[in-house]
Amino acid sequence: VMAVPLPPDQLIAVLRAEGVKVAEYPGWRTRERDDETGKTFGPVHMVLNHHTAGTDSLAAVAKNGVTGLPSPLAHIHLAKSGLATLCSAGRANHAGLMALNAYTSFLNEAPTHPAPSKASGTVDGNDVAYGIETENRGNGTDTYTRVQYDAWVRINAAFCRKYGWSAESCGDHKETSVEGKVDPKGPVEGYGTRGKFTYTGKQFRADVAERLKHAASWSPSAPVPPVPKPTPKPPTTEERLTALEKRVTALEKGA
Repeated sequence: VMAVPLPPDQLIAVLRAEGVKVAEYPGWRTRERDDETGKTFGPVHMVLNHHTAGTDSLAAVAKNGVTGLPSPLAHIHLAKSGLATLCSAGRANHAGLMALNAYTSFLNEAPTHPAPSKASGTVDGNDVAYGIETENRGNGTDTYTRVQYDAWVRINAAFCRKYGWSAESCGDHKETSVEGKVDPKGPVEGYGTRGKFTYTGKQFRADVAERLKHAASWSPSAPVPPVPKPTPKPPTTEERLTALEKRVTALEKGA
């Protein structure tokens, strides 16, 4: 389902309604790549998820860009703390070229998504997808924190809820890119009652789908903490005297 990009105030509102902690990077409301390219952002059809492949990436994503790729590099930067910083309300350089076959599967909210094939044709993903850059080194061992993953699910669900999309409108960069991208990847500290697991788009969409079954204010169940072992109570004076008498009696019998 296609939709017009959200104005800045609406974007903030839908994220906060979903329980996302939001910050605003200076200038984000007007910083975009429309004018420089002659292209426009929207209609939007999906959310595309990435990892930053580095640390302390907020300034690069929001303002500084990287070599050969001007900012903004995403609409939202998601820190390990779970803080979502808004970096752009317009077109952003995050998706690059999407394979048409893969993109179409997200556009149509198909239950499965084929491996991206350049032979099928391409689509400029920057025109049609919201981009989320999630802080992670992308080395396969750096862990997405529990609070970060929870916020990530909430962000994707917020867009889906607003536009009436299903979780099948949420994709990974590696699931659409014709450039052999591998993001996002890596271990997740945990989610809800689930312990550590490896990130996959399929599991992520399942978590978004579960969230969409509930109100925006819903939170997944937290892990049940272990029951602490009871602290033994010190013996009373009477108990100590009784034990002492028993020891004396035993010694007398042995005499």
